[in-house]
Amino acid sequence: MKETVPNIYSFKVKRITGEDQLLSAYRNKVILIVNTASECGFTPQLSELQQLKDEINHPDFEILGFPTNDFGKQEPLNGNDISSFCEINHGVKFPVFDKILVRGAHAHPLYQFLSDKKLNTKLSSLPRWNFHKYLINRKGEVEDYFFPFTKPLNSKIKKKVQRLLEQNTK
Repeated sequence: MKETVPNIYSFKVKRITGEDQLLSAYRNKVILIVNTASECGFTPQLSELQQLKDEINHPDFEILGFPTNDFGKQEPLNGNDISSFCEINHGVKFPVFDKILVRGAHAHPLYQFLSDKKLNTKLSSLPRWNFHKYLINRKGEVEDYFFPFTKPLNSKIKKKVQRLLEQNTK
């Protein structure tokens, strides 16, 4: 019997409007998952994330933003205020979800999975600040991560995303 590799598709998250969203809706897509904040020195990366999405311009590439107040209380906004901030100030069109915890005992189950090799079987990388990025392959598996200081338009990120987009799913 074939052993299944853990993936993100069983996780449920909340949209900024409060509705539940299963991540299985993103099946067979290459995904960059990023924890965001509106009052961080890295906040300009919101514009760069949108630029990355526009530059790659592939229907199977998605960026998912998860606002958090875990680091320096740099996300004071809630709900639609977060969405408005991202759209008005940074032109964000990719999905931004409801604010969550990304560290500690009460971290959202998705982030527990992303950051712990025991759960995702690939790597351990706990977010140390806002704009930590996880790259997910077409099978929903954690593929890689990038620290906050790695800008979204970095060639390393672009090349890895392109390589994953070129791979077929079976």
